[in-house]
Amino acid sequence: MSFHHSAQDIRVEDGHRLHAQLQNEDGEWIDAEFDLNQILGNDNGHFQWDAENFSHSAEDITFDIEGGESVPVLRALLRNEDGDAVWADVNLAERIGNDNGSFCVV
Repeated sequence: MSFHHSAQDIRVEDGHRLHAQLQNEDGEWIDAEFDLNQILGNDNGHFQWDAENFSHSAEDITFDIEGGESVPVLRALLRNEDGDAVWADVNLAERIGNDNGSFCVV
């Protein structure tokens, strides 16, 4: 299950650290943290899953819950091969889940 359906107080700190309170199987709220640099990289100005350290070439990193589906979206200006900063975004629910109160990669 995507993490945001069983989470509250979702935020990104320091541009790459995902924080939230995640609900476990007993209904308790657990403080959880995950370093997005472990699974997100920058591929020529685009977010890339299964890569690393996107924040090292990013500026103006923001996070919001968007739309009617409440999608958790990370946005940033990412540097491309020419050194230009281009806007990119990624839906964190695509690959991040909640495993009994802990973030997991799905």
